[in-house]
Amino acid sequence: MSDYNAIRSRVIQVAFAAAFLIIIAQLFNLQVLSGKYSRMADDQAIYRRVVYPSRGLVFDRKGKVILDNTTLFDLVVIPSQLKGVDTGFICRIFNIDTAEFRKRVVGAIIKNGRYQPSVFQGLLDDSLYARLQERLYTIQPGFDLVERPIRKYPYNGAAHIFGYLGEVDPRFLEKHADEGYKMGDYTGLTGIERSYEKVLMGQRGIQYWLRDKMNRPTQRYEGGKFDTAMVAGSTLYSTIDIELQMLGEQLMAGKVGSLVAIDPQTGGVLAMVNAPTYNPNLLTGSQRRAQFSKLYSDPALPLYNRSITGEYSPGSTFKTLQAVIGMQEGVITDSTGYPCTGRYNGCGNGKPGCHGAGHSPNLKSAIAVSCNSYFAHVFRLIVDQQRYGGVDSGIAVWGKHLADFGLGHRLGVDLPGEKPGLIPDAKRYVKTFGPKWNSCNVVSVAIGQGEVNSTILQLANAIAMIANKGSYFTPHVIDSIEGGDKFGLLAPYRKKIKAADIPDHMFESVHEGMDAVVQGPTGTARRMKIEGVVMCGKTGTVENYFKGKKQRDHSFFAAFAPRKNPQIAIACIVENGGFGGTIAAPIVSLMVEKYMNDTISK
Repeated sequence: MSDYNAIRSRVIQVAFAAAFLIIIAQLFNLQVLSGKYSRMADDQAIYRRVVYPSRGLVFDRKGKVILDNTTLFDLVVIPSQLKGVDTGFICRIFNIDTAEFRKRVVGAIIKNGRYQPSVFQGLLDDSLYARLQERLYTIQPGFDLVERPIRKYPYNGAAHIFGYLGEVDPRFLEKHADEGYKMGDYTGLTGIERSYEKVLMGQRGIQYWLRDKMNRPTQRYEGGKFDTAMVAGSTLYSTIDIELQMLGEQLMAGKVGSLVAIDPQTGGVLAMVNAPTYNPNLLTGSQRRAQFSKLYSDPALPLYNRSITGEYSPGSTFKTLQAVIGMQEGVITDSTGYPCTGRYNGCGNGKPGCHGAGHSPNLKSAIAVSCNSYFAHVFRLIVDQQRYGGVDSGIAVWGKHLADFGLGHRLGVDLPGEKPGLIPDAKRYVKTFGPKWNSCNVVSVAIGQGEVNSTILQLANAIAMIANKGSYFTPHVIDSIEGGDKFGLLAPYRKKIKAADIPDHMFESVHEGMDAVVQGPTGTARRMKIEGVVMCGKTGTVENYFKGKKQRDHSFFAAFAPRKNPQIAIACIVENGGFGGTIAAPIVSLMVEKYMNDTISK
């Protein structure tokens, strides 16, 4: 019997011990391992508030703030706290029904879970904010108002340089999983907002607040001991001259085209004008989505950055490069002439035509009057040289020279979306004309037409390189970053790039011709003189076809100034503008005068 009692006692002891261990294990699970009940307990007393940082400011080259911040508010929802909240007030104020309300709450749960705040309605205007603030106590703790810094553009311009922000989506979060973004965050999508996102974005802060019996935030939990400080984004110092930029936008208003101005000494972009453009303030605030849809569907393509994405035949501005390559290859000198009869007869068909006769006794004159016959002759002398053994090799040499001038490939500007342009090669021509193609088949490229394409940025950079007599810095918008370049973003813009050794006197010969374009008595831009400034330029009138039908010509002008110690290189296209000397040249002349003299004369 005693044995039975002993066994019975042991069984009871084991059962109690097991039960005790189970209780201990469950408590451990609830209090330590399970975050659900921990969060439920904390949510009753502690509120986690996200503090969004101000993005970095941007200054122009003269110290003016050209990209700033202001503050709006987001209405955020915490789904787990919605019980007892006046949701009818929310539906009325946003003019939504209960189905839409539930849809937004479910979306918030999918994005961030039941216990974390998610944006219910973002970027409230002043009227909505005031109405919500007045009745905030009736919608807490399920809803709260959170400050959201947004962009402000003091000059209402330079939209394509700055770019715009957008809310991150699941695809973006997956691609940038290690960069700390969360649903509801905004990121740069275009322009320098995208290129310099790492330094502009800053770091979000987190605040923990205690609630009162009405579930309203009252004071910092533990005096802010567990808070994370918000860190504002870094300031950027740009190369942009905002007054020059705004003048360019004024001059290009009502037109379609682009204008790019560069400092040849540094590669810094002084102005980048696209037409049509838009007021960047349209893409901030509560109407951002509606305004973006309107701009996106506009057939005039105001969101399109023609300066780096548009690819155009450069026309007669291209002749300046042909001149340098011809001298470098030894097929011409500055005294070489050509007996132009008003058309090029070297291929037997009189093409390309010219606008005069007997006006190209030397290189300077050929540039000044823009003789098509002269440069068709020069192109064929380059690619048909016997030492290259055939036109396939000759065109490759020609293309290599143009690549040295930054054509046919992306330059690497600090803006997303740059296109490479096109310098055709033998493979392309064999496919088009067959293996026995010759230089007469493609002579139109001699005058910057046919298959040659460049962006306006590339053209401005090539003119900067001519101004510098063979070197350039990669064009860029940002010069320096507050606190230093921690990510090495500016390193590519510090290195001088130099073409193959070209003697200075060859560039001087081209300078002579470009000088005569503006200052000479027969120059194609002789009415564009600027008092006290020697501007060297080149006009271009580019034939323009659409679906095989001739349209009005594109108007080009490219220039640098002054001739000695150049300070600005600039290129402009006005689509369907007509003669280069009539439309694009006056725009460039005014821009150069403004930059050089800080004013425009009467």
